[in-house]
Amino acid sequence: MIRRQSEDWDRFLSKSLEQLLNQPCLKFSQITPSALPERAGVYLITKIEDGIEIPYYVGRSKNIRQRIYNNHLMGPLSNARLKKYLIDNGICSNKDKAKDFILRNCAVRWIEIDEEDYRRRGAIESFCTALLFPEYGIDEEH
Repeated sequence: MIRRQSEDWDRFLSKSLEQLLNQPCLKFSQITPSALPERAGVYLITKIEDGIEIPYYVGRSKNIRQRIYNNHLMGPLSNARLKKYLIDNGICSNKDKAKDFILRNCAVRWIEIDEEDYRRRGAIESFCTALLFPEYGIDEEH
């Protein structure tokens, strides 16, 4: 028999997902560095299409500002996985067009999770990914 976490853990993960989904979204076109916290957390990037948000990417970071603004929005392909996915899947032809696509079509929301608790952030990210099944960010196995 495998030891399993308690039902409290199940409730914690469900509550974290609910908390993430209930956060107001911030459109990438409105993002400034100061609008994002320099705290650890889990984030959800969505594409807004006809007023509906489509989950595009779930991630976690020690520094939400660094990850969202410096990496996903302004960063090179090596640090901006969503841009790379958009190019690799034929949605955009290059890094600049991928950045423009994100600015015009995408939004982000996040929840803050204690910086020291990387395992908890990982569990929340995985749980949210499993239930939201985003378009990108689920890579092929090695």
